[in-house]
Amino acid sequence: MDKYVLDTNLFFNMAPGLGLGKKTEEVMKKATTAMKTMVKEKKAEFFMPPRVVDELMSFFDDKSQAFLKDFLSVIAVKSPHVSSVEFPAAVFYNLISDIRDRSYKGLTIAEEELKKAAKGLAGSQVKDSKQDFEKAVGAHVKTLRDRYRNATRTGFLDSVADLDLIVLAKEQDAYLVSSDEGVIKWGRIFGIREMDATVFGKKLTDHL
Repeated sequence: MDKYVLDTNLFFNMAPGLGLGKKTEEVMKKATTAMKTMVKEKKAEFFMPPRVVDELMSFFDDKSQAFLKDFLSVIAVKSPHVSSVEFPAAVFYNLISDIRDRSYKGLTIAEEELKKAAKGLAGSQVKDSKQDFEKAVGAHVKTLRDRYRNATRTGFLDSVADLDLIVLAKEQDAYLVSSDEGVIKWGRIFGIREMDATVFGKKLTDHL
């Protein structure tokens, strides 16, 4: 029996997704139908950590919708045993090195954007009002946020929920199914099994 640990983005990121529809509700309903069949035939088990379930539910105003309850009925919601799962020390050397590099890149970007903003303000006549000031620096702040986010978060584990996915997949010897670049990258570093979202989608389609 195969085991799968599922990430939230599978049901919202339609580009590299499951191929089960164009809207989240449609995708989740079809996925639930297929997963129920696979569980009934004892071909698969499906897991999500509690933090990832919370993340999934946060996207819906009405959390009592029938299709959400139906979906969760086929999911084993489980926290990883963080104190018992072991990883090679090399993983943490890579992690610390990546954090250090990203922090440096983020600092460099902040310095660059600060200099650009200062040059822009020096050549303009900004009034003393808060509104005028925010308008003048607004574009620089937006650019700083975008560049900083890209440097420090893209391709990285940017939440405990992401790490939960990896540790749970390791613990269960399960396939990690995600379209998150950082989760996939670090899943490989941690040495866990993975399955491409489109391949997983094909498995689901075969059971509809």
